[in-house]
Amino acid sequence: MSTEANKAALRRYIEHVWNGGNLDAVPEFVAPDYVRHDPGLPMQVRGTQAMAHVIGLYRAALPDLHLTPLIVMAEGDLVALHVQVHGTHQGDLMGIPPTGKPIAITATEIFRFADGKIAEQWTNVDNLGMLRQVGAVPA
Repeated sequence: MSTEANKAALRRYIEHVWNGGNLDAVPEFVAPDYVRHDPGLPMQVRGTQAMAHVIGLYRAALPDLHLTPLIVMAEGDLVALHVQVHGTHQGDLMGIPPTGKPIAITATEIFRFADGKIAEQWTNVDNLGMLRQVGAVPA
C-alpha cells in the first residue's frame, strides 16, 4: 500500500478504535502477528487480542479518552505519529484508583504496516506526565 493509504488507515484506526472504543474493529486494522514495543507497559503485547486488551485497559481508566493526531509522517511501510492524548481518570489506571482528574499528554509512535495492517509499533508515551497529573507522583 502507499504511504498515503497507510496514513489514512492509521487515522481510521485512531478514530474508530481508540476514540470510538470499537475494540471489535481491532482485527480490521492490526495484523494477527502484531508486536508492540512499549517500555511503559508491564506486559508484552502481541497479536490483535492483546492489543484490544491494552486499548480496553486505557479506555476503562479513561472512558472519555481522545487522541488527536498532531503530526503524521510516512516513508515506505512506516508511519510516524505524534499525538495529543486527553481523558479523565475515572477507572483503575495500572493499579492507580480513579482520581477524577483530567490528563493531557503526548505520545510519539512509529507504526510498520504490512498488507494494509499495523504489523509492528514502537511507542513512547509521557507516562510520567500522566502519573503526575493524576497525583500518583509529585509534580
